[in-house]
Amino acid sequence: MERVLFITSTRIGDAVINSGILQHLLETRPEARFTIACGPLAEPLFRALPRLDEIIVMAKKKGGGHWMDLWQRTVGKRWDLVVDIRGSGTSYFLWTKQRRILKRPETPINKVEEAASILRLGHVPDPTLYVSDDGHRGALETLNDKQPWLAVCPSASAPYKVWPGERFGELLKRLIAADGPMAGAKVAIFGGPGDHDAATPICDALENDQVLDLTGKLALDDVAACLHRPRLYIGNDSGLMHISAAAGIPTLGLMGPTDDRLYGPWGENTAVVRGATSFEEHYARFKNKRRFQPESLMLDLDVEAAYEAAISLLQRTEEQ
Repeated sequence: MERVLFITSTRIGDAVINSGILQHLLETRPEARFTIACGPLAEPLFRALPRLDEIIVMAKKKGGGHWMDLWQRTVGKRWDLVVDIRGSGTSYFLWTKQRRILKRPETPINKVEEAASILRLGHVPDPTLYVSDDGHRGALETLNDKQPWLAVCPSASAPYKVWPGERFGELLKRLIAADGPMAGAKVAIFGGPGDHDAATPICDALENDQVLDLTGKLALDDVAACLHRPRLYIGNDSGLMHISAAAGIPTLGLMGPTDDRLYGPWGENTAVVRGATSFEEHYARFKNKRRFQPESLMLDLDVEAAYEAAISLLQRTEEQ
């Protein structure tokens, strides 16, 4: 029996981005058992992983103490392969037949392609979600088959990446109107426990029977299961955008102050829309300080542009 240690990201989106190479290992090492090391936010995404031995949750500690904890929990085992997406020094001090440690490319590339480079593959494996049978059954109970669903996540990890909630409300109202491209659909709002304020403008814009507010009501693995069901997902640059893309449903990412060439949703069923301000212009103005901006940097994206992008994606994926 082979033992594989897979050290992946703390952030939800990055953990999803890295999941393609994990799936590749599952397919090419059919006898292997897997130990996953990740942050507490991403942990639910791996609970349904086939041939899972253990998930080691790395809660960040001062002075990098979480890396010492990981070493103490893994140094006593003999590994066949250690894959370290984090590029940490810990992996160099473990007994293993093979180790693959990510090195950042000199020229930035899409993060899915960057992750694939660690295994030196000739192709780029698509990110993959792991959902249990119970998870799929629960998703069907949450998002029933009575009507199509339009999923939305109006929040993000920081204010500068958040499109105004009032614009989300206007966009969704147009999409599900009687003469809209998703007439008869119901809107499902996703988000974490602290995202209720972002959901409020959408709830205010729609009738009660047109919206299901799931903000803060589902565990992350349940959200991942639910995001296999909608006809369309629309959201800011966030972990849920990457979950939706990995689920294979049509996913429209609203981008602005982050570089969609690196962090845009991955897959054939995805699209990006942004305002007139390019990433380079955002970066020239704010550089790395843009993440500290207390206000949205997405105001140059208007509802009409998002509406046209949504229609285009729906048309491109209508045969699926």
